[in-house]
Order: sequence, then C-alpha cells, then structure tokens
Amino acid sequence: MIEQLLTHRTIRKYKDADVEEDLIRKILEAGCRASTTGNMQLYSIVITREAEGKKALAPCHFNQPMVINAPVIFTFCADFNRFNKWCKLSDAEPGYDNFLSFVTAAIDALLVAQNVTVAAESEGLGVCYLGTTTYLAAKIIDILKLPKGVVPVTTLTIGWPDENPEQVDRLPLDAIIHHEAYADYTDDQIITAYRGKENRSDNCQFVLENKKETLAQVFTDIRYKKSDNVVFSNMLLEVLKEQGFMNQ
Repeated sequence: MIEQLLTHRTIRKYKDADVEEDLIRKILEAGCRASTTGNMQLYSIVITREAEGKKALAPCHFNQPMVINAPVIFTFCADFNRFNKWCKLSDAEPGYDNFLSFVTAAIDALLVAQNVTVAAESEGLGVCYLGTTTYLAAKIIDILKLPKGVVPVTTLTIGWPDENPEQVDRLPLDAIIHHEAYADYTDDQIITAYRGKENRSDNCQFVLENKKETLAQVFTDIRYKKSDNVVFSNMLLEVLKEQGFMNQ
C-alpha cells in the first residue's frame, strides 16, 4: 500500500475500455469506509458514464479532454440534504444551515474521494482530480440536479491508463512537518524547500513558456491570479447561500 501511494501519478489519458459496474461498486464500497464526522456520512457521489452527461460537464471543467474521454466520472458532493431529511422524519430539528456544516460535509466528501482514489489505483485504474469543481459549482448543480444542501466539492475521472507520465514533484518532507508546534520558516528554509521544484526541467520550461522570471510568478500571475480567485470565491459564496449553508 505504501509503495502504491509513493508511485501515484495523475492519469489524463485513458484506454477505450469500460470499467465494469461490479468494479465500480467495489471501489465505492471501499471509499465509503473512509472516516466521517460523527458517522453521519455527509456526502453523495454522482456517477457519470453516458456521453451526453460528460459533454454537459466538460465546460464546467474548462473542457479538459479527459472529462470526455474517461469512461467514468465521479462528482463528490458535500451533502446535508439526506441527513436533514432523516432528522425531520425523526422529529429532530436540524441546525446545519451554516458555513461550518458545509466545511464538515466537504471534509467528509474529500476523505471519501481519496479513499476511492487509493481503491481505484489498487485495481490498476488511473485517476485525475479536477480542481475546477468548485469554480463553476453552480453549473454543475444544475447539470446534476443537486438539491439544496448539496454542493459539489471535487471530481475524479477514472479509467484504465493509456499513459505512464513522470511523477510530479513534491516538497521535501522536512518542509512540510512541524514538531509539537508550528515553526515558521526563515527565508533560507523557504529557498531550500522550493529549490528542487524550481530547478526541475519541466518547471523551468514552464517559466519560459509563460514568459516569467520565476516559477512563483507563474502561479501568482497566470495559473491562480488574485482576480480569478476573487471572482470564483464570490461565485462559491453565492452557491453556498443558494444551497442553504450561509443562513446563519
């Protein structure tokens, strides 16, 4: 299992081969054994396999090709709708129309998504997380007909790999861990932590292609600009209000 985790790769190209329903259920059953707040299981998973559904979702993920080409798409949703209904049917008044409840359900959904990833890879499948899910959550809500209390938080494309890409870089472990309390970084520690990332040939090429001076500028000026962050933040806040998570 550790070796599997250490060799994880993002797969964006898939073979033209289906994933059997029994295998999908096996993977999802393993995924749903993930830890969950209070054993409430505050998540739902929408499976998209039909071409029409993939075509509808593609623009929500900036038309990345794997959304169309992957045999299976899982959309993981923070879901208080089901739990709220159970409470009301059981003469209990739910108080989950707030931001903390959304965060709680989002954590539940993300834990399941990672469990599903590990389960899928253990069966030889490849996966790709789509971080675009929260950017255009309102459109995904319409397409998947998500009721109030349900918000999409991440998406996985899944299929049989048709590529074996190089692993992407990770920061050294010593740059991530803190003992007993958070020890803030000195300038030298930051430079050391990011040196390997900056010196990779693919990242150097990335800087040149984007006509920037540093890799950090690619992130701040091109990939994750403040203006985009503000726009998508406001859009997500509106989604949370519409879906009933910002009432109090």
